[in-house]
Amino acid sequence: MTVAIAADLGRIVGAANVETRPAALVPYRTDATFGFAGTPAAVVRPGSTDEVSQTLAWASRHSVPVVPRGAGTGLAAGAVPIRGGIVLALTRMNRIVSIDPVDLTAVAQPGVTTQELARAAAGHGLHYPPDPGSRHVSTLGGNVATNAGGLHGLKYGNTAGYVLGVEAVLAGGDVIRAGGRLLKDVAGYDLVRLLTGSEGTLAVLTELTLALRPAPAESLTGLAYFADLETAGAAVGGVIAAGFLPATLEFLDAGCIRSVEAHARLGLDPTAGAMLLFGDDGGAAETRRTVSAMADVMRAHGAASVQVAGAAAESEALLAARRCALPALSRLGGATMLEDVGVPRSRLPELVRRIDAIAERHGVTMATFGHAGDGNAHPVGCFDPADARQRARVAAAFDDVFAAAIELGGTITGEHGVGAAKLPYLQAQLGPAQTALLTRIKRAFDPAGILNPGKLGS
Repeated sequence: MTVAIAADLGRIVGAANVETRPAALVPYRTDATFGFAGTPAAVVRPGSTDEVSQTLAWASRHSVPVVPRGAGTGLAAGAVPIRGGIVLALTRMNRIVSIDPVDLTAVAQPGVTTQELARAAAGHGLHYPPDPGSRHVSTLGGNVATNAGGLHGLKYGNTAGYVLGVEAVLAGGDVIRAGGRLLKDVAGYDLVRLLTGSEGTLAVLTELTLALRPAPAESLTGLAYFADLETAGAAVGGVIAAGFLPATLEFLDAGCIRSVEAHARLGLDPTAGAMLLFGDDGGAAETRRTVSAMADVMRAHGAASVQVAGAAAESEALLAARRCALPALSRLGGATMLEDVGVPRSRLPELVRRIDAIAERHGVTMATFGHAGDGNAHPVGCFDPADARQRARVAAAFDDVFAAAIELGGTITGEHGVGAAKLPYLQAQLGPAQTALLTRIKRAFDPAGILNPGKLGS
């Protein structure tokens, strides 16, 4: 089969764009998720929609699994070839086709990075709001396939809110276009929404039409310290109750604060029990007024101290505390399991309390950061990867974390996706009837089950 892949698909995408050498396949065995790996028979790098179509038609005829992949930054093992087959690496398809300042749209191929599109849009005075933590390397195709979130989710929403249309290749090689440059279009089922977040299990996305917004004139951030996360949670509720919808409302627990400060020396208070990063964007005067008013709310709700940036550069310096939380925590044990659960915003302090209790019960090191504004928490288990028992305790702790999130009316994943990592927990949240419906939808799009098998709908 490896020889057939190299010969047949080499004629489609060019011999230089088919890789079967064992050493060259190693980077494609994993994504950014700890503990999941699979060995593909080949990596294929198409350069066009037609090449994707021909590749999928070949794979369908030969019943070969196909795993679409962007930059491999996913955190749910969504791009791991757990059943072998072909990894379809879409990074060669990296062209921004157009940016339209009148229709406020961008058309781009899936291999364009989030940051590249944001910078290109900014050159036209426009703004692409989705802001995943890996934005400098993560691709638009991967963002759409997982409905990625980010630091600005409360005000601007996840990636799905910006996907107006897609070009997609079905499992047998047929090419479809769903949606487009229209803001209103209710002709037929909403396949754009269905394919967004489908994690490469229904089709391969080859072109994306995305909504843009006018660029804000100002963006400012503030920082507030609290004695504990319960007090910080009350401040979050106070901000929302006061009528504000912040562009940024992030939290770090005590363990994260200490780790970030030890790692990055940002001048954080390592004695604080919790920290909130808050901010807004828009017109210069209004943004400054809003951030100042949110700072007053923080003080009124018991903040031990509050700092507000005076300029954009200072804002970026404050946000660095949130962006470097994961690398800082990785120093605690050598390896990390980063998870992604969500609950109603009002129940976030209770969730983090439960996470702390679970970590203590299992005897593991765990710290939590995340999006206070939308209830999305990222507990991080830190451990020695060479210690199998320690790793097993962390995995068992996360079993309890997922159960706690569901019990609190939440979800096993707010923005990272299900992939292979969360699949065992999906039915506990959705129930058997809805899980069976996902399987029927999967079969309608992919009767032979070749697209990203072992993931959603499998």
